[in-house]
Amino acid sequence: MLLVIDVGNTNTVLGIYNGKNLVQDWRIRTEKNTTEDEFNVLAKGLFAGSRIMPEQIDNTIISSVVPPMVSILDSFCRKYLNHAPHWVDAKSSAGMPVLYGNPREVGADRIVNAVGAFEKYKTSLIIIDFGTATTFDAVSQKGEYLGGAISPGIIISSEALFMRASKLPRVEIFTPPETVIGKDTVGSIQSGIIYGYAGLVDGIVRRMKTEMQTNPKVISTGGLAPLMTGVCETIEAVESDLTLEGLRIIYEKS
Repeated sequence: MLLVIDVGNTNTVLGIYNGKNLVQDWRIRTEKNTTEDEFNVLAKGLFAGSRIMPEQIDNTIISSVVPPMVSILDSFCRKYLNHAPHWVDAKSSAGMPVLYGNPREVGADRIVNAVGAFEKYKTSLIIIDFGTATTFDAVSQKGEYLGGAISPGIIISSEALFMRASKLPRVEIFTPPETVIGKDTVGSIQSGIIYGYAGLVDGIVRRMKTEMQTNPKVISTGGLAPLMTGVCETIEAVESDLTLEGLRIIYEKS
């Protein structure tokens, strides 16, 4: 079996593959101050709940945008899974040319998403990942990683509003209001955050399409992808397991 791990600033996603079949996946908080032993306790608990034994895991591939987690997970794999993990970077992009000024600057998660999406759709793409930051990645018809855009994520944007505007209450932003014109403070905040962010997404996508001079397919992934796909006009599909699939593909082609 193959263990795939994507480490983000807020959450870490793990998945177990048996061949091309995703057996199980989990989303946990990224704990930068943990140790390999503490991570093992957590991982063993997750594996046991799905009746997966650590000795069944033959290989591991990891993408990470959190430098402190590199040594932790490397030690975890070597100590408890008895093998060294494969780390994703611009050099291990499964044959996808990275047309960035400095390819080393591209986050591993963005490369993984691009590889996973192109493998499935085989066409030009715009991939939107709703994470701590919201990333927009463009892939050409030939399967080249062209670049993209990075904006503050919807959660950290809303947190900045609540911290700076002390009279505004904290509100849930996981359900869009029925109308853009809010009839109370809570509804107005929800509308401004959710529909305002949808405008940001649609605006960037339309500008990227113009620059690409094609009609790319627009897909989304990440924790808030289902919410934002419902209010954005330009997103065509949600691919919740895109990063895990990308990791599997990169490992198989490496």
